[in-house]
Amino acid sequence: QLQLVDSGGGLVQPGGSLRLSCAASGFTRGYYTIGWFRQAPGKEREGVSCISSSGGSTNYADSVKGRFTISRDNAKDTVYLQMNSLKPEDTAVYYCAATLRLLSLWALCKESGRYDYWGQGTQVTVSS
Repeated sequence: QLQLVDSGGGLVQPGGSLRLSCAASGFTRGYYTIGWFRQAPGKEREGVSCISSSGGSTNYADSVKGRFTISRDNAKDTVYLQMNSLKPEDTAVYYCAATLRLLSLWALCKESGRYDYWGQGTQVTVSS
């Protein structure tokens, strides 16, 4: 079993930055694709970004391209989501998720149903 703990959310002004972390524990020896998702009140959960097990392949939703950067440190079993130039519409609960499936295409890794393990979520609020 794999456990994920996501953290790093908070309240930030428009234009500000936050870095989310997703720490894995338990059976971490597998080759996991990691995805970040978000869900705003009254909206469906949407894919934000994903990264391959090696970190060599990354994908982003159009709405965050150029502003968010996903990375991973496999020595620390941690994936990061650096979020810059934040906008009010980025306000949501952010979740990280993991799967052993190889999801190198955005069309695949943006789908929440393809993931088996989920973090508890961390709130990001962008407001002045």
